Amino acid sequence: MRPSTSPDVLVVGGGLAGLVTALEALRGGLSVAVLDRDAATRSGGLARWAFGGMALVGTPLQARMGIPDHPDLALADWRRFGALDPADPWSEAWARHYVERSRPEVHDWLLGEGLRFLPAVNWVERGRFGDGNSVPRYHVLWGTALRLVERLLAALEQAGRDGRLAWLHRHRVVALERTHGRVDGVVAVDEARGREVRLRGGAVVLAMGGLNGSLEECRRNWPADRPRPTTMLNGAHPFADGRLHRHVVESLGGVLVNPGAMWHYAAGIPHPFPHFEGHGLSLIPCKSALWLDHRGHRIGPEPLVTGFDTRWLCDRVAAQARPWTWQLLNRRIAARELAVSGAEHNPRIRDRQGLRFLLDTVFGSDRLLRQLQAESPEVLVDAKLDGLATKMNALTCGHDVDPEVLKASVAAFDAAFAAPAVGHNDPQLRLIQHARQWRPDRLRTCAPAPLQKPGAGPFVAIRLQLVTRKSLGGLRTDLGSRVLDASGAPLPGLYAVGEAAGFGGGGSHGQRSLEGTFLPGCILTARAAARSLRGGG
Repeated sequence: MRPSTSPDVLVVGGGLAGLVTALEALRGGLSVAVLDRDAATRSGGLARWAFGGMALVGTPLQARMGIPDHPDLALADWRRFGALDPADPWSEAWARHYVERSRPEVHDWLLGEGLRFLPAVNWVERGRFGDGNSVPRYHVLWGTALRLVERLLAALEQAGRDGRLAWLHRHRVVALERTHGRVDGVVAVDEARGREVRLRGGAVVLAMGGLNGSLEECRRNWPADRPRPTTMLNGAHPFADGRLHRHVVESLGGVLVNPGAMWHYAAGIPHPFPHFEGHGLSLIPCKSALWLDHRGHRIGPEPLVTGFDTRWLCDRVAAQARPWTWQLLNRRIAARELAVSGAEHNPRIRDRQGLRFLLDTVFGSDRLLRQLQAESPEVLVDAKLDGLATKMNALTCGHDVDPEVLKASVAAFDAAFAAPAVGHNDPQLRLIQHARQWRPDRLRTCAPAPLQKPGAGPFVAIRLQLVTRKSLGGLRTDLGSRVLDASGAPLPGLYAVGEAAGFGGGGSHGQRSLEGTFLPGCILTARAAARSLRGGG
């Protein structure tokens, strides 16, 4: 199909949600044009670099591991942890759709596309008070989300061989157009040629991502009741800037729901090889590390430990006196627990190196620590705490960290180990011991030990910043992914999928994610849109 031909569907955005929409529409006999702001080599958007974790409900893998999960249990967790607004029926409807359909429409569909999952289910976002995931649900794609993107692109090429698929890369959509009240066209800037183009189709699907790729937009929507740091790293994408959201609201009568609902991470570092200005990497914080403020004091009295409540961690970090914190650990901890979220820094999983992955998991590995130490000035290593404090101060160009304060923070933690193991009453140790009761977490979490344990050095300090990630709010949609106006009526011809729609309904998560819900949310909303399009909705 030539780009000048009027296709059945115009898909705005070539990320995961856009790819799935296009593929399912093609398989349903429709013709499709995909307009994407990025180059062809970056098709797939952020999914190309994502780790590939997915929260799935009632899978065979859960059953094999003895996990008693079912949709009603998952929905209760979702409502409680996400604090869903009871007056928001579409967010509730999409939450229910997710927990009821993630098994057949995501898990089974992916298996049908030739993808597989690692043979373990992880337990994340448990909640500080057991109010999060009541059972493990986090499944990891073997090959990371990069393999998912590659499989989808190959499937699209196959499905579009008859000429029903057109790609328009480096095209930035700036406006939508209507004919007789139906959205059926886009105005785009061809950035390669520097000219404006107009395209017509039967319907338009918005898959342009969320709002948080623009730090200005992120700050504008920041909730007044949540602390905000003075600086943040960008873990989203600068193309996800919210401009099309505003256009739909202001020009077409759509509704933007919960723009202040955001999902960020507390442990970011600047990307050593940034894809864009301000690009941040999200580290998975080490459970066994001490989380310190800018002066080297342990943040408390409730210590910061990952895996329980990401939003709470972000609020605690954002409330600090400086826009950075420190994680203090040692080589022993780094070998087992240090991790970066994403495909780039997980080559064993990304490249499906089964034996090496198994060996690293069982015995630990210094590979990532060595890589980050070589690539990032934020990762500091020293055999002595005095030397580490000197390096920490040099990095921040100040004298905030007193070596004696750093030593006292470590000594106070290590003092907990003076008693027998049964008497370890430090709250961080209690959380670690709870996490290690689940077999996969036992493999990824060190047995508690003093930071100054002989032979466990050298010491490691990592300077961390808050890194933006997902918009939990978005354009209001129904269960067919049709964009709704303020009265709840569909805007004819207009659909929104993935993060553009707040992963369904304009905000299916509420205020928190159970984690791993974003990739499946893209797939579920995209498949719903394709069904509607095939039915002429």
